[in-house]
Amino acid sequence: MTPEQLCQLFEYNHWANQRTLDTCAGLSEEHFKRELGSSFSSVRDTLAHICGAEWIWHERLLGRSNGVRPTASMFPDLPSLRARLDEIDNQLVLYVSRSTPADLERSLEYKNLAGKDFSSPIWQILQHLANHGTYHRGQVVTMLRQLGGTAVSTDLIGFYRERASAAHS
Repeated sequence: MTPEQLCQLFEYNHWANQRTLDTCAGLSEEHFKRELGSSFSSVRDTLAHICGAEWIWHERLLGRSNGVRPTASMFPDLPSLRARLDEIDNQLVLYVSRSTPADLERSLEYKNLAGKDFSSPIWQILQHLANHGTYHRGQVVTMLRQLGGTAVSTDLIGFYRERASAAHS
C-alpha cells in the first residue's frame, strides 16, 4: 500500500471510531458497562480494547514500549474514552501521513504482550491495526443491538461515499 492509501485507511479508522462512539452516546452508564459475554465483556471494555491496541501499536511504531496502556478501568464514562481514542487516532493519522514508502517497507522488531519476539513490515502492522478496529467495532454493533439500541454503519464504502459527497458540495 502507498502512504496515501494507508493515510486514507487511518482517516477511515478515525471516522468509524467516531461514528461508533456517537452511537454509544445514547447508552446509559449501566448499559455502557453491562457485561454481555463477548470477547470483552461490555461496550466500554471493547472500545477500551480498541483504544489500548491502537496505543500499543503506535508506541511500538515510535520505538517505545513502556508506559501505561489504556485499560477499561481508566474510562469511567464515554467522554473520557472518546477523548483518549480521538487523541490516539489523530496521532496515528499524523504518523501515517508523514510516512514514506521506505518507512512502510521497514521491518519493525517488537515483543508482543506475552514477551514473544516478532518482526513485521510497518505496512502490515498498519493494515492489521485498521482491520483489528473493524473487527471489534462489529462486536460493539452486536452489543448495541443486544441492549435494544440501533447501530450505525461503519462500512468503508460509506466513508468513501461520504467523502465523495462532501467533495461535490
